[in-house]
Amino acid sequence: MKKLSSVLITLLFMLSMLASFTAGVEYERGDVDHDGNVTVADVTCLIDYLLQGTWPEDPVTPPEAHEWVDLGLPSGTLWATCNVGAESPEEYGDFFAWGETMPKKVYNWGTYSLCNGTFKTLTKYCTASYYGTVDDKTELDPEDDAAYVLWGESWRMPTVEQMRELIDNCNWGWSTQNGVQGNLITGPNGYSIFIPAAGYINASTHNDAGNAASIWSRSLNSDRTFEAYNIGFNPAMVETLSSARMLGLSVRAVRAQ
Repeated sequence: MKKLSSVLITLLFMLSMLASFTAGVEYERGDVDHDGNVTVADVTCLIDYLLQGTWPEDPVTPPEAHEWVDLGLPSGTLWATCNVGAESPEEYGDFFAWGETMPKKVYNWGTYSLCNGTFKTLTKYCTASYYGTVDDKTELDPEDDAAYVLWGESWRMPTVEQMRELIDNCNWGWSTQNGVQGNLITGPNGYSIFIPAAGYINASTHNDAGNAASIWSRSLNSDRTFEAYNIGFNPAMVETLSSARMLGLSVRAVRAQ
């Protein structure tokens, strides 16, 4: 029994030494599970190895849940491949009032969370007292940004400047992808994204689906504080627009910089 115990002790010591070096990375001696601490859990790992031959792997970083494309834009902005709420480029995804982070059934001033029922009673993002409580905020805070809240801190809704850059530096061509109408946007480097013609929602009516699209920016129109900027397009035009904040529009995210 003493001989067996001595062998086990020797094996445990050797394994603890080996566990300090894995794939060229040095860990604290005895930190078998590579969690940064030497604890009873490390002993358990060693026993599992002796009895079953299993060995803990280094933690693996989970894959990015959402894809993006580098279009070769001057700013280096990376655009998502699909709308927030969609799982593929041609899906419409969800619709959001500006500054809200969840879709809903009715989009009007009565249901808009950043006012008290009318466009003259704004409670946040207001630059003129005529429209409500002035705070002079002109860009969405992260907690009011649908991309940030729903996709994580690596994502934001684009600024109006990023939208203008997308218009000015890319080729926009009306196209059909998997039977869905929309715009194929090709950057200076030849890579593309597709934005479906998802339309928009006013009150409970879905308008212009298949014919046009509007994509929110995170930028307020400080001259008309009840409106915010967006990209609007149809087969004949693409431009930055300013639309009532209570409308339900699509969101296409960009990687946070």
